[in-house]
Amino acid sequence: MSQLAGKTALITGGGTGIGEAIAIDLAGAGVRTIICGRRADPLEDTVKKIESDGGKASYLLADMADPESIEILARDILAQGGVDILVNNAGFSSKVRSVRYISAEEWRAVMDVNTMGPAMLTRMLLDSMIERGAADVVLISSLSAYYPSIMAGAAYSAAKVAARSYMSVLSAEVKQFGIRCLTVFPGEVDTPILDKRALVPGKAERTTMLQSEDVSAAVMSALNLPQRANIFEIAIAPTEARDLSKDMKAAMTKKTVED
Repeated sequence: MSQLAGKTALITGGGTGIGEAIAIDLAGAGVRTIICGRRADPLEDTVKKIESDGGKASYLLADMADPESIEILARDILAQGGVDILVNNAGFSSKVRSVRYISAEEWRAVMDVNTMGPAMLTRMLLDSMIERGAADVVLISSLSAYYPSIMAGAAYSAAKVAARSYMSVLSAEVKQFGIRCLTVFPGEVDTPILDKRALVPGKAERTTMLQSEDVSAAVMSALNLPQRANIFEIAIAPTEARDLSKDMKAAMTKKTVED
C-alpha cells in the first residue's frame, strides 16, 4: 500500500491536462482527491474516471484569478478537514505573447492565475497544514521560469519566474514545520493551454512533447519519498527537441484572443 494512502489532496485545474493526471494518480495511491476549476463538465469527467477505478474524488468550482472565489474555496476545504497535499496546478497564458502588443488586462490575468492565486490559496490553507506536522505544497511551473522566451510570452515567463521565487521563500519559511515544497518545471506538454499560442501546435508537433502523465509521474516520485527527504525542484523536458522558429515568429505578432 502506498504511504500516501489515507491522505487528502486538493488539485487546482484538476479537470484537464496535468492536474487531471495528478488527481488520477493520487487517487490511485489511495488519496482522497478534491479537484477544482472554473468549469464543471471537465471536473465531473475527472471525478467519474477516478470513481470508476475505485478512488475517492469530489470537485469544487473556483476561479484562481478571483480572491473572493479563492477564499470561498479555502473555507470549503477547511470545513472538510483541510488537506495533506496541495497541488497548485491551475495555469493561464495570454494569447498575445509579444512585449510590444500585450495589454494590461492580459498581463494582469496571467499574473493573477499563476502567482496571486497559488499564493493566496496556500496562505489560507497553510495553518491547517502546519497543524498536521507534515504536508506537501506542489506548484506546477514551467521551464520558462528557467528560460524565459518569446514563445512562452512576456507575461507568462515573468509569472513563472515570480512563482519560482515565491516557492523558494515559502519553503524557507515553512520547512521547520514539516512542510515540503516542490516546484515542477515542465517543458512543452501536450495540454489544452497550447491552444492559446499564436501558432497552435499540430498533431505531429505534439507527438514528441511531454504528456501529462509524465509530469504526474515526477510529482508522485517526490511525494512518495520519506518525510525526511524533500525534492524541492524538478525540471522535466522532452527528450527530442523540435524546431521552434515558426513558433517564435508567430509569437511576435499582434494576435489577439478575438483573432
